[in-house]
Amino acid sequence: MAVIVDVAIQGAQMLLVLLLSPLLTGFVRKIKARLVRRQGPPLLQPYRDLIRLMRKDVVLAQSASWLFRVVPYLVFATTWVALSLVPTFRTGLLFSWSADLIAIIALLGSARFFLALAGLDVGTSFGGIGSSREVMIASLAEPAMLMIVFMLALIAGSTQLSTMSAFMNSSEVGLRVSLGLGLIALIMVAIAENARIPVDNPATHLELTMVHEAMILEYSGRHLALIELSASLKLLLYVSLIACLFAPWGMGTTEAGPQALAIGALTYIGKLAVGGFLLAMFETAIAKMRVFRVPEFLGAALMLALLATLLRFVSRSF
Repeated sequence: MAVIVDVAIQGAQMLLVLLLSPLLTGFVRKIKARLVRRQGPPLLQPYRDLIRLMRKDVVLAQSASWLFRVVPYLVFATTWVALSLVPTFRTGLLFSWSADLIAIIALLGSARFFLALAGLDVGTSFGGIGSSREVMIASLAEPAMLMIVFMLALIAGSTQLSTMSAFMNSSEVGLRVSLGLGLIALIMVAIAENARIPVDNPATHLELTMVHEAMILEYSGRHLALIELSASLKLLLYVSLIACLFAPWGMGTTEAGPQALAIGALTYIGKLAVGGFLLAMFETAIAKMRVFRVPEFLGAALMLALLATLLRFVSRSF
């Protein structure tokens, strides 16, 4: 009976994150529009866009190989699996033994690798520009992310997300400067990984500035729908990861009952709303930077993560 309950809860989390990811994207767009005194698209517009793309036929270039057709499914599957491993409303899920932070980074890196290959596969100039910029950003963001993981592992004593979340929710943590620096570095990496302002503008199609959109210009139909859904899942993943590590309040434990799980789910939705609102405010208040300044932005994230790690060694109270 306990195994059936664990399977049901794990399946509920996988379904919950899949349904909430387009809603988070629509919520961010709506808040951004309201902040600049525009009505903006409806909150459920991302769902309508996905349904519309699913109904359309797929148009493939003559030079597209089998890799170009397979990549949308690979990107969607790896991103969904990575997000399903992040504790949302309950810790100690069925697959929590494999919910290692390094494994999640590896899954996201694999999805990025295949998407960059798909951008190069057709042979268009825009695809090559987008893939080269994506790899450049990834080569700077991944070292910063690994340094953040190293710092958190030193503090929590593990890279397993349920263990880290339980430790962060305990009274042993206290106030640490290293955790504050790590949080800022993780937010900067999340902005770069999700192609948000100031690194990239998800709403633009200007060939001189776009990064993510340049790689997927040749996709259409259900392939484009899967890639757009994967982008929403990735945004939800980073918001959930920040909430799991730095705001783990309200999550149910392994022995939690239905009422505690319902409270955990509502708390998780509230965290997503706060994260989406803060992201919309940040993107509205800041301008997009030049592509050549992105290394400085991610270099600052790497330095903050490195400084947080050094402070962990200097003093246990920092």
